[in-house]
Amino acid sequence: MITAGVMMLGQGLGRPAWAEPTQDFPTWLAALKADALARGIRPATFDQALADVQPIDRVIELDRKQPEFTLSFDQYMANVVSPQRVKNGRQRLSHHKKLLGAVARRYGVPAPVIVAMWGIESDYGRLTGGYSVVAALATLAYDGRRSQYFRGELINALTMIDGGVPAERMRGSWAGAMGQCQFMPSTHVKYARSWSGQAKPDIWTLPPDVFASAANYLAQIGWNPHQHWGRAVKLPKTDLAPALFGLDVKKSLNEWRHLGIRQANGKPLPASHSIMASLVRAETGKGDDVGRGPPYLVYDNFRALMKWNRSVFFAVAAGTLADRVASK
Repeated sequence: MITAGVMMLGQGLGRPAWAEPTQDFPTWLAALKADALARGIRPATFDQALADVQPIDRVIELDRKQPEFTLSFDQYMANVVSPQRVKNGRQRLSHHKKLLGAVARRYGVPAPVIVAMWGIESDYGRLTGGYSVVAALATLAYDGRRSQYFRGELINALTMIDGGVPAERMRGSWAGAMGQCQFMPSTHVKYARSWSGQAKPDIWTLPPDVFASAANYLAQIGWNPHQHWGRAVKLPKTDLAPALFGLDVKKSLNEWRHLGIRQANGKPLPASHSIMASLVRAETGKGDDVGRGPPYLVYDNFRALMKWNRSVFFAVAAGTLADRVASK
């Protein structure tokens, strides 16, 4: 994931303007060291972690050439929730059934949801990134476009190293997301968990720690074990007011029933006065797809998925993948 603050393709949010560094790299690095030491990072940790680090041109290129959203929802879903990923997810769910069941009981997050996040973020551990996290974050912190955000992530990465995580283990995406659940350093510091409790969390090589960390993160950001994430729905033939769409609007399932919303297969929604849902469209919010994206009724667990990654496409894909992994 480009997670916990680094936006992924598909959310339709504006990009900050480019900004060139205002000082040379050695001067910037000296100021960073003073800041890091003031925050309690040991001098030896800083010197070893950033020895010989220089800005990585490829990281700057990837950051500055991130496309605005270009995929349709159908294209996005075909890539992220492919039949092969569903098949592999079912195999992983079966293979780790006992462990995932135990993690689910501890954190209150269903096993298929944990597997879905694992699958989307790293294709079940296959694609975790090959960049030095420290070097990538130093590059982005120096660059100036989003320097404050990445400077904070770099300080968190140094905190991890200072606390005993080997610097050489910290490899990940060009944006600094790490391990099989692609946590940014700040997310790792707050939410990563060792399943055994006997060592530092290892989200790079240990599935138990990957599962525990992903489940703990979702639990802490609002996952409700007593609700689903959402469902595809069918709109009535009469137009609904645009003001009814959006996460800021909540109505009970009964209220949505009265407005003519049905399940995607045409069946009535479940009757409930207490379950609150919002009506959203899976669309970029730009160009020709405005008001045309497929509709979903979503619950608070959808909001938790969007805290993981601020993208409607991502949250729908994660929920859909979890549903398909769970089905036979």
